[in-house]
Amino acid sequence: MTDKRVRALVLTGYGINSEQEMAHGYKLAGARVTVAHLSDILEGDLALEDFHILNFPGGFSFGDHLPAGRALADKLKVTKGFWSRLSRFVEDKRFIWGIGNGFQVMVKLGLLPMVEGRVGEPEVFVEANPSGQFEDRWVRLAVNADSPCVYTRGLTELTLPCRTAEGRIVLGDDVRQRVLANGYVPLQFADAHGEATQQHPDNPTGSEAGIAGLCDETGRIFGLMPHPEAHLFFNNHPNWTAKKVRLFQQGVRTLPVEGEGMLLFHNVVRQACEDFGLSISAETEARTVQAAAR
Repeated sequence: MTDKRVRALVLTGYGINSEQEMAHGYKLAGARVTVAHLSDILEGDLALEDFHILNFPGGFSFGDHLPAGRALADKLKVTKGFWSRLSRFVEDKRFIWGIGNGFQVMVKLGLLPMVEGRVGEPEVFVEANPSGQFEDRWVRLAVNADSPCVYTRGLTELTLPCRTAEGRIVLGDDVRQRVLANGYVPLQFADAHGEATQQHPDNPTGSEAGIAGLCDETGRIFGLMPHPEAHLFFNNHPNWTAKKVRLFQQGVRTLPVEGEGMLLFHNVVRQACEDFGLSISAETEARTVQAAAR
């Protein structure tokens, strides 16, 4: 194949509804994107090995009538041949990313945090928010600089929207110490001072230790509850006009085009380029450097 770009596969179907936003993030980061129905993968019409990054977008798979992505996870588990292909994808050190409901699916599939390194054995739990309601709000996120997570590398904080009814991460006693001590938690909900918190509304899900996302030990497999694909542009933020005024007061006359969510897309695409000997356009590279300098 002459196209030397990173190839990202974004899944859709069965109630997933954020696939186009996620695909657009990859396009802006210089990747080649395929949006495909899950049945195309499960029935073998598309081969996982043709892609560098597998993505489970947000949405309401199977209407969320069963808790937090369980129906979709169960469907994937019982599909003949899927596990061997997925295990090989992980062994080949490719990337897997899940957002919102997609993160919930990954947890139930046993893809996160994989403390024992085995695909298919769930190690943490996703439960209903303590507020008992769907939470839709923008949140501050503290980034763990000691995490191996590729997607959050070089970042210190983020502001993203979070929208979920079941986003509370609960750690089992057998994995709690290793998850918290070894960098498997790259993102935590933060208060106004930037400190991790379990208190509502700064932490809308009530997750233990403020957990907003998890990764595996390689940092290539990552999931989070907030939605970076919903902050691809500077003016996606509800307070972008106030931010614009502050930037003008600081002497900045050219406003950023990209939103903070793009930082994660740039990070994973750049790492995939390095790992697989691929490239991105000079224009995309310039945007990446500009974003990293913000």
